[in-house]
Amino acid sequence: MKIATFNINGVKARLPAVLDWLDESAPDVALLQEIKSVDEAFPREPFEDRGYNVETHGQKGFNGVAILSKLPLEDVARGLPGDDSDEQARWIEATVVGEAAIRLCGLYLPNGNPSPGPKYDYKLAWMERLLTRAQDLLSDETPALMAGDYNIIPQAEDAARPDAWRDDALFRLESRNAYRRIVNLGFTEAIRARHPQPGLYSFWDYQANAFDRNDGIRIDHVLMTPQCADLMRDCGIEAEVRAKEKPSDHVPVWVDLAA
Repeated sequence: MKIATFNINGVKARLPAVLDWLDESAPDVALLQEIKSVDEAFPREPFEDRGYNVETHGQKGFNGVAILSKLPLEDVARGLPGDDSDEQARWIEATVVGEAAIRLCGLYLPNGNPSPGPKYDYKLAWMERLLTRAQDLLSDETPALMAGDYNIIPQAEDAARPDAWRDDALFRLESRNAYRRIVNLGFTEAIRARHPQPGLYSFWDYQANAFDRNDGIRIDHVLMTPQCADLMRDCGIEAEVRAKEKPSDHVPVWVDLAA
């Protein structure tokens, strides 16, 4: 089962690019972020025509997450638990049923800039809720993963120019520590587990020819419970997607599971 996560930066703006990617890469499941569409306006038909079941958690003009799956989806839930007043569409989860059942959690973690400030406080509070959900997933002792745009640069080698990000919410020490607390519960971070070398990125700014210069950062991650990590056959980053016409500033990150 090939599962990919992709911040598409707007489904209306990127629809041809996303469809081309699906046709070429053919993931069994795609977790999308920043769909920037309410549920009713999401263009379901071209995805359904390709055999995908579509579940969305949308928001007008901002945020929004979705699951596309060629396999059946069960027990779909929307919104990260822990704050009923949170109206931002940043979390969706479901169980996908192949040879094994996998609990999939797609997330779009808050950016947090400018930091310090209210947006950064929201980011850290959201990560505390994520920590609680992560603990619950581990307690279930079933295969599960949390994948998406984490807006976290975990380590210096995950940025071409780490010094340029020192005071950014993506790389502030509090952000990295909050991420590390989640990983240290017992999760495996797919790319780093299989590809420990530096120079691997999943985001390049549109400005200053960042992609051509490989001036990127790695902020899109797949965290797997031990039961899920045991199923991993391979993983990768599809950097070549960034060179396509009208691309997102992110690229897909994928894992292949024996499931």
